[in-house]
Amino acid sequence: MSSSSRRRFGLLAAVVTAALVGTAAVSSAAPAAELTRPNNAVQQSLNALVQGPAFPGAIATVRDRQGKSRTYTAGVGDLATGAPVPRASRVRIGSNTKTFTSVVLLQLVGEGKIGLDRPVDTYLPGLVRGDGIDGRKITVRQLLQHTSGIPDYDEIFGTDYLPLQHTYWEPRQMLDEALRKKALFAPGTNWEYSNTNYILAGLIIQKVTGRPVGEEITRRVIERAGLRDTYWPALGDQRILGPHPKGYYKTTPDGPATDVTESEPSMGWAAGQMIATPGDLNKFFSALINGKLLKPAQLQEMLHTVHAPDLDVNGDGEYGLGIAKLALSCGGFAWTHGGDIPGFETRNAVTPDGREAAVAVTALPTTMEDAKRVAKTLDTALCS
Repeated sequence: MSSSSRRRFGLLAAVVTAALVGTAAVSSAAPAAELTRPNNAVQQSLNALVQGPAFPGAIATVRDRQGKSRTYTAGVGDLATGAPVPRASRVRIGSNTKTFTSVVLLQLVGEGKIGLDRPVDTYLPGLVRGDGIDGRKITVRQLLQHTSGIPDYDEIFGTDYLPLQHTYWEPRQMLDEALRKKALFAPGTNWEYSNTNYILAGLIIQKVTGRPVGEEITRRVIERAGLRDTYWPALGDQRILGPHPKGYYKTTPDGPATDVTESEPSMGWAAGQMIATPGDLNKFFSALINGKLLKPAQLQEMLHTVHAPDLDVNGDGEYGLGIAKLALSCGGFAWTHGGDIPGFETRNAVTPDGREAAVAVTALPTTMEDAKRVAKTLDTALCS
């Protein structure tokens, strides 16, 4: 899969995002209401995902309109031992972190502390300067919307992630890497996914609040939404706390699978560092679109989308402020993001009428066909 394909929702779309302030291990609780009968279409789709070498394990949590939830697993959670995927699995959620970051920033907008259409320089004076890049001409909205024209920093990882698996990164290091490149386009004239936008969003949150971005996400979003299996990894903590499958890194479908479960998450920081269960991803996105985390005016701003041609294979993607719109095969749409980070891919969405689904696999796709198979599994979970 190309770098641009992975950037869409991925790791280096700030995959990685998040980070920094620790949280204690969170309890792993089963959903309050379980579906009494499995959806065979979902289980069959998940089983198909783990056939062949692409994905060792997979997990999906699906919730219907009546609020009943069920978790499905397939494959193995550990290639060495053959242990199954834990039903209460936590995984690295990569660029889903961006949606959490956007919520915090929009809460600050609602509090009158940040202006969406104010220049980045208002909050980070003199910081954003480069070839065709000027923080006096880029707005906060354009960061969240990926219309800033600021390049992505992900080329620092090259073609092989493994040499940097345990390397710690400061946010300013990643920003400096991005600012060495030329602007992609003039602000507001185009759309391109860039993790750097959300590194800057995280820095703005810290400047305005005087607190670490991970602490603000924990207090303002995780605790408010009651997410018991979601957390921002503590500084330097490379583990996944609680039950989890192992995540694997591969460069080709048939190549060796390297265990990258323990990895340094700072490369994603506010763009992709967080850890959660599929069930908590469902709960978060539902709380968000149902107005439990943002005031009506800020939620309306978040869900106002622009054309994002590189967001999907058909060239008709739509992206808001840290959230995207996903057309479904059964008609209608869902609100989504998704995340890629070495070891894990998540695809998740919730519909306006109350359906929820989140799918995670324990390796990044290495071909576009494998990426489409994961997307198809999500569509099956929402439409079957």
